[in-house]
Formats: sequence, C-alpha cells, structure tokens
Amino acid sequence: MTVKGPKPKPQGQAVNRHAPTHDWVEVPNVPFRGAPKLPARRMNGRMWDPRTRAKWKAWSSMPHCVNWSASMWEFAFDCIELSALICGGETKHMTELRNRERVLGTTPDFLRDLRIRYVKSEKPTASSAAPAAKVTNLADYRNL
Repeated sequence: MTVKGPKPKPQGQAVNRHAPTHDWVEVPNVPFRGAPKLPARRMNGRMWDPRTRAKWKAWSSMPHCVNWSASMWEFAFDCIELSALICGGETKHMTELRNRERVLGTTPDFLRDLRIRYVKSEKPTASSAAPAAKVTNLADYRNL
C-alpha cells in the first residue's frame, strides 16, 4: 500500500525538527480471524441483508482489528446497523456511515489518517521458506 503525500526530507532539512507526536502503527498484513460473529438478527428483529453480511465479513477481517477492544467492536456493530439501514433504502445515514468508516479505518486513505500501516508478515509461509541448507562435516576434508 502506498502512502500519499510528499517524500520525507533528508535529515536536517525538515521544516519541523521536533519528533512527530503520533508515530505509525505497523500491523502485520494478515487477515484477522478472531472477530465476534454478527448477531443472528438486527436490533429491529429483521434478518441481515446479504450485502451487509459481506460488509461485516470484510470489516471484521481487517488486519488492524487485532488492536480493537470490546468497545471498538460494539462501535463496529453500531456501524453495521447503519449500513443495514442504508441497504434498506435510508440514504440519509450515508454521511454518518462514512464518518464512522473513517474511525474504523476501512480504506487506505482512512488508514493513513489513523497512521496505520500494513507490513509484510514476519512469519514465513511454507511455500516461501527456503529449504534448510545441509551442513558439511569438516572432519571429512581434514586429511586431503
């Protein structure tokens, strides 16, 4: 993911020479698997729209969800209710949903605003790991 904006200036040429107030939060780019399940029914008792279910699946698997607390998950449940209202035709809630999506960090621009950066996972996968090199016994070559 690219970060928009100008490149950082070399050391000593920056206009702001103080340390940044907020540093980047680096999160391994691995889908999150420990999200709470979407309730069986909405708050009004209706079933979830398939599009809303797909949105919850996308939101709840974002890599930075690993940092969320219980209160953040409750906020996300409120946001998905807003999304369900919009899918039901109540478009007057679209601005509120967009503002809440910014807080959740659902797009690359919103992630940049939150100063969250996805980094490659440090754990190598089975397909990317190089085979272990054989160790040569030096005693085999001593009397040559």
